[in-house]
Amino acid sequence: MMPAQSADGADFADGSGPLGSADDLTQLQAIVRRVVGARVGSHPAAEDLVQETLTRVLAAAPSVDPGLLEPYAIVTAKNLVASMWRDDDRKRRNQHRAADLRLPESPEAQALLGEERSAMASALGRLDEQERGLLIEHELRGTDTRTIAEEEGTTPGAVAARLSRSRARLRVEYLLGLQSDDPPTDRCRPVLLALSAADRRRQRELDAAAHLFSCDFCGRLGEPLLARGQRQDGVLRIPIAADPDIVKARGSARELAGRLDFSRTELTVLATAVSELCRNIVRFAGAGELLVELLEEPAPGVRVTARDRGPGIDDLEAAMRDGVSTYGGLGLGLPGVRRLMDEFAISSEPGAGTTVTITIWGRDPSP
Repeated sequence: MMPAQSADGADFADGSGPLGSADDLTQLQAIVRRVVGARVGSHPAAEDLVQETLTRVLAAAPSVDPGLLEPYAIVTAKNLVASMWRDDDRKRRNQHRAADLRLPESPEAQALLGEERSAMASALGRLDEQERGLLIEHELRGTDTRTIAEEEGTTPGAVAARLSRSRARLRVEYLLGLQSDDPPTDRCRPVLLALSAADRRRQRELDAAAHLFSCDFCGRLGEPLLARGQRQDGVLRIPIAADPDIVKARGSARELAGRLDFSRTELTVLATAVSELCRNIVRFAGAGELLVELLEEPAPGVRVTARDRGPGIDDLEAAMRDGVSTYGGLGLGLPGVRRLMDEFAISSEPGAGTTVTITIWGRDPSP
């Protein structure tokens, strides 16, 4: 197999690239192909959509945390498919026109330009007076940060920080201004702002990765913010649908936890628990997702959340009884996972799915 390459030709097969290896790229391609196939079936453009998605992911990979590559790929694929259907619909509606709608002077282009200007005006209007004034002074009048700092009696670094926050908010408000609907939840705007500002602590506080997956609205708007190269450090999100996903989840969770001073035994224990949770998803729900997060307080640790929308567990008490293998095999079962972990929580609703959250706290490495 030829080594996978980034958009600029850098090999990934040696493990040094953002995707780690050619196998990583192959697995990502399989995930993208499933997402596209579920939406367009055997459409002639299906493979083109897959390749375009992978091209965008590879271009963004050097500046995006590996834990966000799969969510970014899935969101990108969904958006490309949606764009294709919109383009096809527009072409059908305008087949009778002789004019090329792609020309800048077309009515559609003029309408789009008007929408963009309106969105920018709305975004500027949502900024407070100080934010708006700072952006106008720096971006439009060209005043440098040193001069602004001298006038305000502060430092250039403080001005640069304020500019960064103002730009982040402006980007979010502009994207929101382009939408015809308001954000569906109160959580949307803070999550988008955390992504735009690359505020990793705030992203973790808001569980931004989980929200990005569960909210289609933010999935669409989050893509351009992630494409700018924002990183979400210490968070790994993996779709689970088949046995190969179990293998990848186990290895990826262990690799992420390896950033902490965990002993080999603790890493093995974590990998074992992750395997059991993923097997449950595949065998009972068919598909789900795994979220792995590095924790800093009250001590270094790892939290794993396994979610699915399967049939749920009718009798939690029986499922948590010692000696019960959840999927009927030789595995540990949920009781075994609970014994391995420092913290364990489970919630399940018949017909709605199951969520299991486990936490392991770091200890002094074994000799």
